[in-house]
Parts: sequence; C-alpha cells; structure tokens
Amino acid sequence: MLDYFLAAILGIIEGITEWLPVSSTGHLVLADEFIHLSQSESFMKMFDVVIQFGAILAVVVIFWHKLWPFCYKKEETGFIDRYCRRDVWDMWFHVLAAIVPSAVIGLPLDDWMTEHLHNPPVISAMLILYGVFFLIMENTLGHKRPQVTRISSINYRMALFIGVFQFLALIPGTSRSGATILGAMLLGCSRTVSAEFTFYLAVPTMAGASLVKVIKFLAEGSGFKASEVGILFTGCAVAFLVSMLCIRFLMDYVKKHDFKVFGWYRIILGAVVLAYFYLLKPIFA
Repeated sequence: MLDYFLAAILGIIEGITEWLPVSSTGHLVLADEFIHLSQSESFMKMFDVVIQFGAILAVVVIFWHKLWPFCYKKEETGFIDRYCRRDVWDMWFHVLAAIVPSAVIGLPLDDWMTEHLHNPPVISAMLILYGVFFLIMENTLGHKRPQVTRISSINYRMALFIGVFQFLALIPGTSRSGATILGAMLLGCSRTVSAEFTFYLAVPTMAGASLVKVIKFLAEGSGFKASEVGILFTGCAVAFLVSMLCIRFLMDYVKKHDFKVFGWYRIILGAVVLAYFYLLKPIFA
C-alpha cells in the first residue's frame, strides 16, 4: 500500500509540473531522493515517463471540442465538409509539423541524453538558464502587443520553430512546456496561444514517448506484474486529476499575468538542486 501512496504523490508532482513551465524533471530528481518505491529500476524509468499519459488525458478532456476533427453537417454536400472540421485538421497538421524535430533528432538520442545529461549539474543549469530567459523575455517582449492571438494564425514555419524549442527541452531540467511557450512567445504569439498550442503539442509528443518507454520495458523481458499495473494506474489517475486543475489554472493565469514568477521560481529551484546534491547530501551521506 505504501507504493500506491508514493505513486499518488509522484502523480501530484507530475500533474502540476508537467504543465507549469517549471520542469517536471527538476522536481522529480529531488522527489526521487526521498520517495522510493519498492519496484525495479527498469519499471521506475518507465513509470516516470508513462505517468505523463494521465496528464495527456486531461488535455484531451478539457480541449475535446477543439481537438476532435470529425463532425456531421447534414446541410453540407461534399464528403470532407460534411464529416470533417477543416480548422481542426489544419491545427493537427501544424502540430505534426512541430513534433518533427523531436521525433527525427530527439528519439535516437533519448537513451544517450538520459545516460549523460540526467544529472544535477545539467538539470540545475537548465532550470536557472531558462528562468533567466523568461525574465529577459518578459522584460523585453512582455509588454508588446502579440501578433498571433489565435491558434489558426500559426503557420508551418512557426510550428517548426516551436518544435525546435521542444527538441531542446529533451535536455533534463529545461521543461517541455517552458521551452515551447518561450519559443512561441518569441515568434509573437500571445501567452494564451503559446500555452494552448503547448498543450496540443503535448498529446502526440508525450503519447509517443510513453509508448516508446513501454515497448522498451517489455523488450527487456520485464512483463507487467499485477502490482505494477496498479501502481502505474494510480500514478496516471492522480496525474490526470491534478492536471485538470493545473491546466485550467494556467489558462486563467496567463490571461492576466506574465511568466516572471515562474522564471524566479526556476532560478530558486535550480539553486536548491545544486545546494542539496553538493552541500547537504554529502554532509548526511
């Protein structure tokens, strides 16, 4: 029962930090120091990624009316116009263009990045660096009138550029949502459009990452035990519920506030990660 409780805590952390631009990895690397499930290392590596599936479902539920590309219009005569929502299909094509950098370049480098970059110095450096970027961006661009105020105004060049920022987020501590929001705002997107497109982009990106981790886990010969299925379901379910609240909070927040508070939070968290691993941990080791 303790593992189920700890999985729920990790689900809470995932549900909050996956959508706020503060880096879920930065929080999980600290959580892993204090939260230890009695499961295999291979399962935990898979769990830390697949738990995102719950967060994905929250996006699908909240934005279902904007994501579902099919319809039925009796008054239309053409097949496409009668059964398809052209604007939604167009949005999905732009999302698919945005995932190209991560899929083509990031996927082959996934294991290498996990092995060589998933460490406290890199994570804290990315937390602080992107925190500074957010502060600089808000001070320079934050008060300018955004050029893109609707998702439909994002063209393929912009989508691909945002995708490059998502690829950069493969470096632990960067934050996928933080990087893509930053990239979108640099292109002139409003905070609301930047956050919303980031949510849409997360659906195929995180679903693909979850699928890859499950396949690797099964390929290692580690079949799912009943307890592992229960623990994974618990983490995903909690991540889903918390994400529902967090996404709604962020969409309301960005309508009236800027991202400076997240920039400062990232800088503080980066300093905490460094202090813990290189000052406190050696003392109590």
